This record gives sequence, structure tokens and C-alpha cells, in this order.
Amino acid sequence: MKLTKKSHACVRLEKDGRTLVLDPGGFSEEDAALGADAILVTHEHPDHFDELRLRAAMEDNPAAEIWTLRSVAEKISAAFPGRVHTVGHGDTFTAAGFDVQVHGELHAVIHPDLPRVTNVGFLVDGGKVFHPGDALTVPDHAVDTLMLPVMAPWNKVSEVIDYVREVKPRRAYDIHDALLTDLARPIYDRQIGELGGAEHRRLTPGDSARV
Repeated sequence: MKLTKKSHACVRLEKDGRTLVLDPGGFSEEDAALGADAILVTHEHPDHFDELRLRAAMEDNPAAEIWTLRSVAEKISAAFPGRVHTVGHGDTFTAAGFDVQVHGELHAVIHPDLPRVTNVGFLVDGGKVFHPGDALTVPDHAVDTLMLPVMAPWNKVSEVIDYVREVKPRRAYDIHDALLTDLARPIYDRQIGELGGAEHRRLTPGDSARV
């Protein structure tokens, strides 16, 4: 499987000539979802869900489909009847040839005074890749490659390190990193790499790796 990092939380997975895109939000490239056969969206926040990017991808490929939670599906399903599927924790499905399991229910706490929106994570192909969205969800399944949210209003680096320790992936790739400046990256790289207990990697947007 080929994994390509896009800006912020967006990831493209390619296998057997088909493409799965996760979280092409407003912090990602305008064409982040173009060419997708299937799109997964973890939650409704605009850095993960951007309606214009989704519409462009769905119009570009009339066979493309979206899997997401209800709060996102309600915003876009009317425009694409039969092509937007609502999923929740415990569901399993196949999207563009990728087997997907859904884990998690709520976004991480940003502040106690702010209501928590729903959030799901997607485990792809039996644990080859896990994208948790905006939560530190631990799936009840071994994970080979963890997409790791390294910088957000709702987390701190000690929680990120402990999350890697709990999931115990073979490797962790940074996502949710648009707010992290280049000056701070070496600090995060060192601390997560030394303390997380897993191989820690970072891809520049547009770069790819085999997983």
C-alpha cells in the first residue's frame, strides 16, 4: 500500500490501482481529494471536512463514494444520493477495495465549556493504517502504521507520547501538524521518537511511503 501525506490531517492510500482519501479538510490542498475512489471523513471540523473539496472529488469521479459519521453526511448526502454512507463505532465496510473498521465516538476534549462533537477513527486493511481523527482512540486491534495527531488545541506532547505507547504501532507518522512550526518540529521528533516506543516518522506534504 502506498501512503501519501497531504497537508495537515489528510492522507491518501493507494492499492491495486484504487485510491482512498482520509480527511481532505480546509487546511489541505484544494485538490487533496481529486482522483479518489472513496473518501473517509472523521468529523465535521473544517480542518477535516471541507464541502467544496468533497464536491469537487465527487463530481470529478461519478463513481466515488464517501463514508462518514452522521453530522457530516447530513451536510452533503442530498447532493449525491446513494453515494454518502453513514457509519459509526463498530461498523465495518469495504471502500474502493480497502477493508475498513470504525473505532471511536467522540472528539477529544478541547475545553470543558465546549460541547464535544462526534468523531470516528478508521482502521484500514486489518490494522495496516489507523487514522484516529481528533481523538486518542485506541482500537481493539493491532496497528502497524498509526497516523499520529501531533499538534492540536486539544492535546499536549505528553499525551501524544502516551498514546503511541498505548497503541504500540510498528511505526507512527505525523498528521494534524499544520499548526506546528518548523522551529518546534525537532523537539517533537526527538521526544516522540525517544519516548514513544515506536518508530517515529515525518513526511513532507506530497511525499509517500510504502506501508
